[in-house]
Amino acid sequence: MLLAVDTSTAQLGLALYDGATVAAELTWTSRARHTVELAPALSGLLGRVGLSMSGLSALAVALGPGSFTSLRVGLAFVKGLALARKLPIIGVPTLDAVAASLPVQEEIPLAAVLQAGRGRIAVGWYRASENGWAAEGPSEATTADKLAEAIHHPTLVVGELSAEERQRLSRKRKNILLASPAQSVRRPALLAELAWDRWQAGKTDEAASLAPIYLHVEGGPA
Repeated sequence: MLLAVDTSTAQLGLALYDGATVAAELTWTSRARHTVELAPALSGLLGRVGLSMSGLSALAVALGPGSFTSLRVGLAFVKGLALARKLPIIGVPTLDAVAASLPVQEEIPLAAVLQAGRGRIAVGWYRASENGWAAEGPSEATTADKLAEAIHHPTLVVGELSAEERQRLSRKRKNILLASPAQSVRRPALLAELAWDRWQAGKTDEAASLAPIYLHVEGGPA
């Protein structure tokens, strides 16, 4: 069983996945209490499906971008489990999991977003590939208004946005195809699926060297 942990922003997520089924999934919003809430949430999730820590075979963690402190909490938690249990660890960019929530469309690019603090959002640009959405370059820090200005052709936009940010983006309905709030929830099960595929391909990470993804300067394709 693979455990996926996402603490990238105020929204946290845990999922248990075995390659065929999602045994359990939990998402919630925390008010800066990630450190206090994470371990009890995992204990409760394992208990609901009758598993113990010994039943875990691999660990996945969202690498960001996101809140520096939130990401550190998740990374420290997963690294601790990996070292204590001698489990493989797979780091996955958070925006890859956000992008995976929408079906691939051949002719339409996608902008995956999440909250980055101080009125900013993080954005990653994706295009269709044989293996799903493929990232085009590093993620960036921007604002909803600047993101809207950067989009001049029909583009899917999915991810964590405030009501005000959604309203601003929805003004460009001709070019911005905005996913619904339900579609935009970061699902830890999708993080787990991405990590499972990498694990099965032998692509694991060294816990000691695994670090958060930091935001780059703002910008984006036209």
